[in-house]
Amino acid sequence: MQSFLTHLQCTACGTTYPADQLITTCPACGKVLYARYDLAGAGAAMTREALASRPWDLWRYREVLPVRDTDNIVSLGEGGTPLLPAPDLGRKLGLDRLSIKEESQNPTGSFKARGLCVAVSRAKELGATAVAIPSAGNAAAAMAAYAARAGLDAYVFMPADTPEVMKAECRAYGATTVLVKGLINDAGKLVREGGATYGWFDVSTLKEPYRAEGKKTMGLELAEQLGWRVPDAIIYPTGGGTGIVGMWKAFDELETIGLLDSRRPRLVVVQAERCAPIVRAFNDGKRHAEPWVDAETIAPGMRVPVAIGDYLILDAVRESGGTALTVTDEEMLHGVHQLATLEGLFLSPEAGAAVAATGKLRESGFLRPEDKVVVFTTGTGLKHTDVIPGDYPVIDPGSPESLASVISVR
Repeated sequence: MQSFLTHLQCTACGTTYPADQLITTCPACGKVLYARYDLAGAGAAMTREALASRPWDLWRYREVLPVRDTDNIVSLGEGGTPLLPAPDLGRKLGLDRLSIKEESQNPTGSFKARGLCVAVSRAKELGATAVAIPSAGNAAAAMAAYAARAGLDAYVFMPADTPEVMKAECRAYGATTVLVKGLINDAGKLVREGGATYGWFDVSTLKEPYRAEGKKTMGLELAEQLGWRVPDAIIYPTGGGTGIVGMWKAFDELETIGLLDSRRPRLVVVQAERCAPIVRAFNDGKRHAEPWVDAETIAPGMRVPVAIGDYLILDAVRESGGTALTVTDEEMLHGVHQLATLEGLFLSPEAGAAVAATGKLRESGFLRPEDKVVVFTTGTGLKHTDVIPGDYPVIDPGSPESLASVISVR
């Protein structure tokens, strides 16, 4: 197994750059860089037969991942997440073939492990000694964990109201953790300032080429789990949108390699009602999203007022015949409840948002009962216990109070 990485290419102006240098965005225009590969060579090596004998993890797709030397791979067992049938939830929503791509089973409890393991591995390979990130929580935890395993210094900047669990994770991994009075874009300004002053390598969403490469493995993995086919629709909770961008890239690479045909799933962006820059741009027919003012939601991963990869997200959604929609915080919590009570999965508000959106899409007719639909559940609910009501009955075993007074039998 080897990487067939060849060069980097700007997604906007098309300028190419040598791959083996620490680089963030395109020096010519400031837009997103993609890692490019010799896909003919990759296809000759990454065959169905070869994959069948490999461990079921992210690194099984080494040919189209950017780390050249296996000694530089920093792994905690990421990838290989299950694709779970969701029959009871499907019946509730009116879908016969609903599945859940359960990303909370990644290290540090979220899909962020995919992108950050590849970004940190590649940063290590290219000589970085310190990495930095602005984050709403889960990305920071993942970066801090992989940086600790890689022996790199880590600097985290996150909104002051980030869930306490995520702050504690970063501190536990040894990251220098700074709270910011503001949102993730405000934290990003501090990372850029510190990077210029102290030489940190910035692993912000889509501001370096390699997080998207880790995230694209969701698409590679999903296609393989479905027998090298794609579903009719993918429902995806969206903040910075690296997952949408990465999966769309993955499907194109798989087609060139010869493992997938030209069919594509309809991609659905789900955002919070009070922070929906991508949805607004989609509805307005724009290719770039204006920053959202006064962003607010209980889902920290979706409280992203501006996304550098907005044009890549919107292009993918439109090319796929997909759509973009919002849900309220109350609808997210109902989605969390449905996942837990119908499928036994306690997941994050972002996952609840995807479920709520799926119900709306079925009601509107965008999804048909027979469609093969995959909902991405991106993080564990164990970091969000504060959003679950805690009104518990209490009984004193030594009192005459009866059990029947506090228990309702269904």
